[in-house]
Amino acid sequence: MTGLRGYFHPKTATGMSSLVPSPPWRYSGDLLTVEYRTDPARVRELLPEPLELADEDPGAVALIWADWQSCSTSGEELLDPVRAQYKEAFAVVRCRFRGQTYSRCVHIWVDKDFAIARGLHQGYPKKLGSIHQTRPHPYGPAPRIEAGARFGATLAAADRRLAQAVVTLREPSASGGFVNAHPMAHHRWLPSIEKGKGLALDELIESGAASFEGGQPWVGDAELELFEAPTEELARLEVREPIAAYYRQVGVVWDGGRLLESGTSGAVAE
Repeated sequence: MTGLRGYFHPKTATGMSSLVPSPPWRYSGDLLTVEYRTDPARVRELLPEPLELADEDPGAVALIWADWQSCSTSGEELLDPVRAQYKEAFAVVRCRFRGQTYSRCVHIWVDKDFAIARGLHQGYPKKLGSIHQTRPHPYGPAPRIEAGARFGATLAAADRRLAQAVVTLREPSASGGFVNAHPMAHHRWLPSIEKGKGLALDELIESGAASFEGGQPWVGDAELELFEAPTEELARLEVREPIAAYYRQVGVVWDGGRLLESGTSGAVAE
């Protein structure tokens, strides 16, 4: 008899039903990034031990909308688009661990189940949401990538709008922002199946792109609003000072991470 196959649940005799294939995972996407400053104390409360606030600009936040197409090595998902296309919106802060600066995703919403599964494996705290952003196009009424182009972006979850933004491009930029420009420091947590036994999995991991390519970034200005909701806390990262907004097309390959520390976060299973 053969063993069950599949990188993720469900495991079957063939592995064909697995929610996600084995890495590497390949991504093509359009990113809208809005950077701003919030109260550093609100960032600090989202950093479990042993992570600390970044030394410089500790209150900096990036709220990012992404319109993705993704696939495994074979690329077969691209020809079955329901398996490849999804959207997400996520909030990123920076932190420090052993003298190195990392980025960390503290909130994230996606609109497909396979994206949730991949994110849980990578330490992203993914939830289901409704995400939309204006797509550029060289013809018709859609904006071109040029000075003065305007893009809208919205995020909702559980029937409540959580964020909305309007980005106006100004000029080409040397980068697509600084908050999400470092390797990610994420935790992978899983409560024990035995009540009161804490966490069965408690890992601090480093994750990042195995390879990256990107088009010309554009910088501009953003009007950003965050909204309260009964089961979401994005609005706690209140906007105190705008920094900048960016648009960029990117291509990324993810092919695993690295364990930094185990069993030291102090997180509890509740």
